[in-house]
Amino acid sequence: MKITNVRACQPPCDSPPDWRTSMGQILVAVDTDAGVTGYGVGGGGLSAIHIVHTVLRDCLLGREPEPVESLWQEMYDATLAFGRKGVAIMALSGVDLALWDLRGKVANRSIAQLLGGPVQARMPTYTTVWDDIPESLVGQHSAFKIHLGRSDGNLDRFVEIVAHARQRVGPDVALMIDAWMLWDAPFTLRFADRVAPLRIEWIEEPLPPDDWAGYAELGRLSAIPIAGGEHEFTAKAFAELIERRLHSVVQPDVCWCGGMTELVKIYRLANQHGVRVCPHRGAEIWALPALAALDRQPLAESGRPWMTWVGGQPAIVDGIIEAPAGPGFGAVFAEF
Repeated sequence: MKITNVRACQPPCDSPPDWRTSMGQILVAVDTDAGVTGYGVGGGGLSAIHIVHTVLRDCLLGREPEPVESLWQEMYDATLAFGRKGVAIMALSGVDLALWDLRGKVANRSIAQLLGGPVQARMPTYTTVWDDIPESLVGQHSAFKIHLGRSDGNLDRFVEIVAHARQRVGPDVALMIDAWMLWDAPFTLRFADRVAPLRIEWIEEPLPPDDWAGYAELGRLSAIPIAGGEHEFTAKAFAELIERRLHSVVQPDVCWCGGMTELVKIYRLANQHGVRVCPHRGAEIWALPALAALDRQPLAESGRPWMTWVGGQPAIVDGIIEAPAGPGFGAVFAEF
């Protein structure tokens, strides 16, 4: 079986009017002469589509689609001069996922089955809210993450928000905090000390991703575990975070970090070092197989709500999501 084409587009949807649209999710298709097509989703918008069509496609045309891991390395090498992180790896992620989808379809097995190990069919979920947990959401997820804003003069207000959330969901529902790279280390430590009695699972991305010195300080001193990695790329970069123990929880996005090939490596590294993996948007159909097959403590974050063009996406019911049955990822798309 040979690859005959690699296609990419950005399907229209009601994504937020910011970088999540201009650099938003793309659909990638890898066609073969056997009439089987693999599908994947990456990030990077039109820039990533250009990379798929002008660089990555040339690596694959006329090639057999296996082994996927070797093809990943060739594509990475082809983008080395302008890649390593960011849009190039987002584009590569979509192609890699399409190759994995093709791998599953050819074998007539789900991706979770291909990953081996006992497959957890049902996994708990969490969702992210801004400032307040609506009463209507209580009971619909196993955990909640509260997205807070800039730290400027907001310590007392943030503590009140977290205290109110704990009161609303009760003592047994996990709560996490997302700072989205907007704080500094001193504020994070003060905040952690104040909210530690409220039993917070983690503080996510309090600092910019490259502030390794700051994260090392938080790792030593924070009363609450630190999470991050949503905006990190490739297993090699995650190895630094994991081996230096800069994060207690790493959160790769399979559609951005390099695809399933890299997510598998990240899980292996993290398991070796006792670091938890909780993929960004883990309830999406692309990450679910890894949670089902590789995760010792699966907790699936609800997906991007605007990604309605991905057919076959399992629904969250009473805080639980089931792994897709496949073959491949089990995703379905209108032809393009």
